[in-house]
Amino acid sequence: MSDDGPRGSIDVRNVGISFGDVDVVSGVSFAVEPGELVGLVGPNGAGKTSLLRVLSGALEPDTGTVAVDGTDLHDLTSRSASRLVAVVPQDTSVSFSFDVRTVVEMGRYPHRSRFSPPSATDRELVDRALERTHTAQFADRAIDDVSGGERQRVVLARAIAQDTPIMLLDEPTASLDVNHAIETLELVRDLVDDGRTVVAAIHDLDLAARYCDRLVVVANESVVADGDPADVLTEETLASAFDVSAAVTPNPVTGTPVVTALPATLEGSADGPPVDVPLPDRVHVFGTGTTAMAVLSRLARTAIDCSVGPVQSDGPLAETARELGVETIDTAPFSPPAAETRAALEQAVETADVTVLADVTIGPGNEVVLEAVRESGPLVVVERRPLAERNHAGDRARWHYEACRRRAVETDAVAVLEGVCAAMTGRPVSSVDTRTESTADDD
Repeated sequence: MSDDGPRGSIDVRNVGISFGDVDVVSGVSFAVEPGELVGLVGPNGAGKTSLLRVLSGALEPDTGTVAVDGTDLHDLTSRSASRLVAVVPQDTSVSFSFDVRTVVEMGRYPHRSRFSPPSATDRELVDRALERTHTAQFADRAIDDVSGGERQRVVLARAIAQDTPIMLLDEPTASLDVNHAIETLELVRDLVDDGRTVVAAIHDLDLAARYCDRLVVVANESVVADGDPADVLTEETLASAFDVSAAVTPNPVTGTPVVTALPATLEGSADGPPVDVPLPDRVHVFGTGTTAMAVLSRLARTAIDCSVGPVQSDGPLAETARELGVETIDTAPFSPPAAETRAALEQAVETADVTVLADVTIGPGNEVVLEAVRESGPLVVVERRPLAERNHAGDRARWHYEACRRRAVETDAVAVLEGVCAAMTGRPVSSVDTRTESTADDD
């Protein structure tokens, strides 16, 4: 930015937005400090784009104020507001088939007359923006002739050339592949580290947690959480804002939160002692992926003592287990289970009232684990993927698995609590009521 001194503070106070009789947001307040990258996250239709339009000055709120560096943004002219705030919209279409350099030069319009030629400063800032976004190689190409991902980077270059203290981005990675999404957010992070203030609506929670200093969660017409990503992305907040059951675990590389959505729990059910069927004291879960995570999440929130494994010690299932306080049997990745691992598994299934097979992926050497499970007590099978997609150990592994399935109660992750009770008692799943007394009365 060309001006000296810290600039780019945003103060949003009691903002309300409505369209006709429909309230979009009401009473929204939050602040953004200069040089901060804040992510706006929330479900579709929560009002994130409308909030960004208010922050840019393009939309006047029905109630409340937005102050930039202490000045009410909506008291400024459009040109003055555009010298403070640049926008990268989700819709990157351009009305006319200008060449890429001309599109980027449009970012300089707030600083000069539309009909005056670009100054040396304008040209320098445009060239720098093209280089930073890796779009200089097609600067002379028509904007219609570049891909959607390339166009996204061109529009970002236009906002960079605008040279404002504040930048607003609406889903900046929506049309990008993984490589260019990371590249774009790395660039945005660099801009912030150079002193720019950025507010971005981001739908990918993992990327938002990785790159943002703070997250503001917008849902149910208001701000439901505001703070450090690790404090904001909790199972409770995700359930409230997104109406989803999720496991939140740290990324083993970056340490930032990773959100794994899980199948919803039973509507109207509550964890606790069942009405007329005793819960098992101990359940062992053997499985992989989100199915095993969903099963573990459901069971660990009851009075049941759970264990899980064998699992890769650095994998997401092990992280979920640790978050839930569940005992794990760890194994090294990409290798058959060691003798001590099998001994631990045999002990776990021997002491468990019920063992759950949850979308088990069977690798070479792993069939010995299934053999141990086949000799265990009551079994429950939870499947979302065909065995053929999960069996990499041949016919012997398939034989052991089919032997397990023949004597198991088959259910899904949502009804796994009923399934383990049915396996233990021999009653059909449909006859097992696992609601608490208070929930049953409410029905």
